[in-house]
Amino acid sequence: MDLKTLKTFHMIVKYGSFHRAADEMNYVQSTVTMQIQKLESELGILLIERGKKIRLTEAGRLFYEQSLPIMKDIDRLEKNLLDLQLGESGNIRLGVTEPTASYRLPRILESFLTQYPKIRIAIEVANTPTLSERLLKGDLDLALCSTPDIGSDLHFEPWFKESFVVLMPENHPLAHLSAVSPEDIRSHRLLITSATCPYRKKLEMVLQESGNIPIETMEIGSMTALPYYVESGLGIALVPEIALKPIPAGTTIRPLNGSLVHMTFGVLFKSSDYPLKQASAKLYEFLKENCK
Repeated sequence: MDLKTLKTFHMIVKYGSFHRAADEMNYVQSTVTMQIQKLESELGILLIERGKKIRLTEAGRLFYEQSLPIMKDIDRLEKNLLDLQLGESGNIRLGVTEPTASYRLPRILESFLTQYPKIRIAIEVANTPTLSERLLKGDLDLALCSTPDIGSDLHFEPWFKESFVVLMPENHPLAHLSAVSPEDIRSHRLLITSATCPYRKKLEMVLQESGNIPIETMEIGSMTALPYYVESGLGIALVPEIALKPIPAGTTIRPLNGSLVHMTFGVLFKSSDYPLKQASAKLYEFLKENCK
């Protein structure tokens, strides 16, 4: 028994006619007749009594009733496969760095999943080097992050620039300045992220451009935690501006002079995975439109 024959049987029952079933399935009537004859031969029992008006035999009714759940499961499976093929459903493993993970992505994903409720997204928050490794291993489908190291089998598309400001307590000695220069930081403790953090590397580049100024630092492992340490008076920090809405109580922000302080941010995926699978391609286009 094959799937086409089972569908033909159910179409005959639905429309009460071999001729109508043939029209609906775009078959000639002889094909429908042959399929039912073959089915009855395989089962060794008559399923349909022929005449001016067809009628199911007792075996036909039993066969119809017990095969009905199978047909419903097949219809559901075919619909799910079509949704997957069209990108209306699927599973996506998305990597993302801060501050986008906390401050941009939730609103965007809420809108995306409203439009595509059958798509499932798993989010992994990490720094760019970690996300790059995860992509290369096949553990992620795409990532939102800063520019990765050059030379790997990865494709990066820059989408926007992340602006930074200097966050400090309201009573800090630098708070009277309208803008802070790298030289101004020299005598004050600077809170920095871990050595593998791209934001830390960007900050070090800015300081090197100003003569590799020696500065007292305190390492904080999390970018999202920096504002709370500043709020407690432990030092000042260079923080993405989007992460300071609202600005923590008792703190203030100043622009940093002497260098254009920003980081390029965009989408990253494995070159060999292009073109992206259907659901990932839909998310890619949605993120591109909304992040830019």
